[in-house]
Amino acid sequence: MMDRRQLLDRAARNGDERVLLAHILDKCEQSRNRNIPSATDFLSPAEQRSAQDLLHAAAIHDGCAFCGGFERAERRMLLFLPDWQEEADESEYMTALRCTYRKEDTLTHRDFLGSLMAQGVTREKLGDILVSEGSCDLIVSRDIAPYLLQNVTSAGRVKLSVSEIELSDLSVPELKVKEIRDTVSTLRLDAVAASGFSMSRGKAQELISSGRVQLNHRETLKSDAPVAQGDVISARGLGKFEVAEVGGLSKKGRTALLLRRYL
Repeated sequence: MMDRRQLLDRAARNGDERVLLAHILDKCEQSRNRNIPSATDFLSPAEQRSAQDLLHAAAIHDGCAFCGGFERAERRMLLFLPDWQEEADESEYMTALRCTYRKEDTLTHRDFLGSLMAQGVTREKLGDILVSEGSCDLIVSRDIAPYLLQNVTSAGRVKLSVSEIELSDLSVPELKVKEIRDTVSTLRLDAVAASGFSMSRGKAQELISSGRVQLNHRETLKSDAPVAQGDVISARGLGKFEVAEVGGLSKKGRTALLLRRYL
C-alpha cells in the first residue's frame, strides 16, 4: 500500500481537495489504530466521489459506509467502523430537526440554508434540507443540534417552531422526474448534455468549456468525454439528469437513450 503522502499526491487534484482527503485519512487511521468508530463531516456528492477515489487508491474496500439519514440523501458522512461493529449507526453522528411554520408562508431550501449560515453554521455540519408544505426537516451533525434548537427561531421573516425528531421519522419529498427518450449521434458529453438539457450541441459545448458542467459530480471541460449508462450529468443553473438506459443503434446509426431529469 502507498504511504500517506503518495496517496494524497495521487488522489488530490488541488490544495483544497488535499486538505479534505487528509481529513478523511485521519478519520480512517483513527478508527483503524484505536479500533473505534469515527466519521467525517457531511460531504457533497463531489467530495464523496473524491473520497471513493481515495479509498480505492488505498485499497480500503470494507469497514466504511456513506450515510445521510435516508436512502436518497445527497449529502452524506463517511463512517469508518472498527472490526467489532458490523453495521454503521448513523444516529450517533447525525440527527434531524423539524421546523414547522404556517402553510401560507412559502419557504425554500435557500431560505433555510441562509438562516442556518447566518447562525454561523458551516455547510459541512449540515446534511440534506427537506422542505415540505408548512415544515422543513434538517439533517444536522449531532454536535450542533443543541445550539440550533436554542437559536433557530426564524427563516427570513417567518417564525419557526423547531424540535428534534428521529431520522426514521423524516418527511422526504417525492422525487419529481421527467423521462426523456431521445437518440444521439455519439455518446459524447456534449451530445448527451444537449439532449438532457434541451439545447443545441454548440450551446452544450459552450457550457462545458466554461466549467459549468459536471460528469458524475466532477467538473469536466472536455466536450468529447465519454458517457455511459448510470452516469449523472449536471449543469450549474440547469439541474441534473441521469443516463438511465443506453439502447441499441437505429437504422441511421444513432444511439437510443432514456434520460431521467430531476425537476
